[in-house]
Amino acid sequence: MKPGLSTACFYPMQTEKALAKVGKLGFASTEVFFNSTSELDIGFLKKLNQIQTQYGISMNSVHPMASFAESYMLFSTYMRRFYDTVEMYKYYFEAANILGAKIVVIHGSRAPGVIKSNEYYERFGTLIEEGLKQGITVAHENVVGTMGQSPKCMVDMKNAIGNNFKMVLDIKQAIRSGYTPNEFVDALNDRIVQVHISDHNGENDCLPPGQGDFDFAKFIKILDDKGYKGDYIIELYRDSFLNDEQLIESRKYIENLI
Repeated sequence: MKPGLSTACFYPMQTEKALAKVGKLGFASTEVFFNSTSELDIGFLKKLNQIQTQYGISMNSVHPMASFAESYMLFSTYMRRFYDTVEMYKYYFEAANILGAKIVVIHGSRAPGVIKSNEYYERFGTLIEEGLKQGITVAHENVVGTMGQSPKCMVDMKNAIGNNFKMVLDIKQAIRSGYTPNEFVDALNDRIVQVHISDHNGENDCLPPGQGDFDFAKFIKILDDKGYKGDYIIELYRDSFLNDEQLIESRKYIENLI
């Protein structure tokens, strides 16, 4: 259990440079957000492996670049496109294994979707099963405006899919959806496999951890009491922090709490 930093924080910096920066800032854990299809090539993945080794970075998860289009690609009324996209996502499963990650994060469909809920659950279940064949956990993030934006939505998916359902809890997405992170923890603590952290206050809903009003000490204790053993991945938008020093301060702040 340690603080990590997503490469998405530095977008549009090239992915390999962002990963190296994660290491230079002293983070030992990360999520890699892919931004181009060529980044799934074995040569590029080996380059990322070399950076991991150089800085001692463990790969917590990977994030497909097509998350913005999952409504269209995975959860539309055109079934052939769904099956073709599942085949495409297998490359992300392979990439995750090469990098040592065990989680692939999806955003899912915008809400309301164009297919019925039970079909949505079936398709997500299929994607989960394909991931498990390669030892990968496919986890649904609680992104605002999507099928996973509320605790109830997530509980409905959990009940429909069963034990294989897992989720990624993102603090800023919970706040933007009108929920507290603790509401997700209370309802789904046994299904949370990764936590994306950020801070917030009355004016900003995405700040570096420790620089807002959120009670991280209480939040981390609750998760610890519930048995969460994963890392805490700082995931911010590029305009949510001013400089690298803020990220270092956040790392130290979280390290002191865990």
